[in-house]
Amino acid sequence: MSLSSSTRTPSQGARGAGRSAGGGSNRLPNSRERRPALAALAVILILLGAAGSALIALNSGNRSDFVAIGADSLAPGHRLEAKDLSRGDLAGATGGLIPWSEANKYIGRYTTTWLYKDQFITPQNLTKDGAKPTPLGGALVGITLEAGRAPSDGIEVGDIVSVIQVPTSNQDTGSASTLVKAAIVTASSGALIDSKTSASSTLNVTVLIPSDKLAGVAAAAAAKSLVLGTLAPDTKPEISFNDGNN
Repeated sequence: MSLSSSTRTPSQGARGAGRSAGGGSNRLPNSRERRPALAALAVILILLGAAGSALIALNSGNRSDFVAIGADSLAPGHRLEAKDLSRGDLAGATGGLIPWSEANKYIGRYTTTWLYKDQFITPQNLTKDGAKPTPLGGALVGITLEAGRAPSDGIEVGDIVSVIQVPTSNQDTGSASTLVKAAIVTASSGALIDSKTSASSTLNVTVLIPSDKLAGVAAAAAAKSLVLGTLAPDTKPEISFNDGNN
């Protein structure tokens, strides 16, 4: 009968075809299909590792030695010694630091600021070659002297002098007074007598004095009422440079 034929179940082949059409998108890739992706990932990881190693090697190769502080701390005005320094290496931006190969050039100079252990230093942390910093509590003052105001053979750097104020020519009364008992001369130029013409000239000196006496000495220097007398070389000045031996 034609009616009974319409109720028959689909054939086995049709059911198989339906399953194949409906389930194709859920199929997991097999091992052969995964191999190219894994291989590509492995290559990427190898390249990244090689790049990182090359970068580390490059940075390590650019490291250089620089001057650092080996002492616990150094105060301003300290005279630098070899034992105060240590060697440290750095890579990257190191402009301005002192190379270790130039360390000896800075031995004997004076610190201009506080420096601490393991701190890398620059030339600005130290005085220029031959220069000394003004010590704490001290002041440098310039004095211009004419003939009769200093020993005739002149005053040299390192001399110890006494700074004395005398009455000026327009003062009717007054007596000499010692403003600084002992001061060290840090600079000297000119002469009291011109060696070529034997004419009177001027001697310009700079002396290191206690800062609390600066106003009085400066006023007397401006008034040209100062006389300097040299003292024994072993006389202790009222204030001196810190030689870094303390």
